[in-house]
Amino acid sequence: MEFFEFLSYGFIKRALVAGSLISVVCAVLGVVLVLRRLSMIGDGLSHMTFGGVALALALNLYPLAVSIPLVALSSLGILRMTERAGVFGDAAIGVVSSVGIAFGVLMASMSGGFNVDLFSYLFGNILSISRVEVAISAIISAGVLAVIIVYYDEIFSITFDEEFARASGVPVDRINALLMVLTAITVVLTMKVVGIMLTSALLILPSVTAFQVARGFRNAMIIAGLFSLLALVTGVFASFLLNLPAGAAIVMVNAFFLLLSFVVRHFMNRKP
Repeated sequence: MEFFEFLSYGFIKRALVAGSLISVVCAVLGVVLVLRRLSMIGDGLSHMTFGGVALALALNLYPLAVSIPLVALSSLGILRMTERAGVFGDAAIGVVSSVGIAFGVLMASMSGGFNVDLFSYLFGNILSISRVEVAISAIISAGVLAVIIVYYDEIFSITFDEEFARASGVPVDRINALLMVLTAITVVLTMKVVGIMLTSALLILPSVTAFQVARGFRNAMIIAGLFSLLALVTGVFASFLLNLPAGAAIVMVNAFFLLLSFVVRHFMNRKP
């Protein structure tokens, strides 16, 4: 099949547009989260997303409308536990993760068990993205990137030295809360691309790949976004041609890029 014939399908166009936007946002946020040792927050929030989707399906509501506020509140809960309750970040993430899974299982059980719709959110179905979801993804992705650009200096300062940033007058608490909410919204959007079970991969793999070859914070964000975008396009193309699960294909392409970056870094660091 020729490339242009591949692009002639409407569902492929929607998958590429929405997936590209979401994957770039995930990669950019992932750089911040990995540097702040919060890389597993995507995993914890994705489990709460499962609870939100199960609740929405049980109430016959639109999953995004329920999941976004629920996961956003959960992200702020993680922040509050780490700042006010003296709970370590990984423990706070674990609390939200376990509660989200348990809540989702209860909701699924009460509504008649796991159905096809719930499984599609668990493992992703990027080729089924609708026009409305493309529009929602575009609006939210643009908003997240705009916030990162506007608050870039503050985010940079907090990422590398939070205490210095606080002493310098940076509104650390507000920026932290904003980053957590942006991460929560992004995690919810990602469930359609790779599924709830693989969400954290889009946050972690491109950023770790970028760290192997990038020089500087901004450079790492740009390279992570490019790697994530290329993996998305390649994964969608491969899944369509080879009849593979799109989410898993995208993640495996990202993993291949990570392995390739290790090889490149090895040869770059070799002494002549």
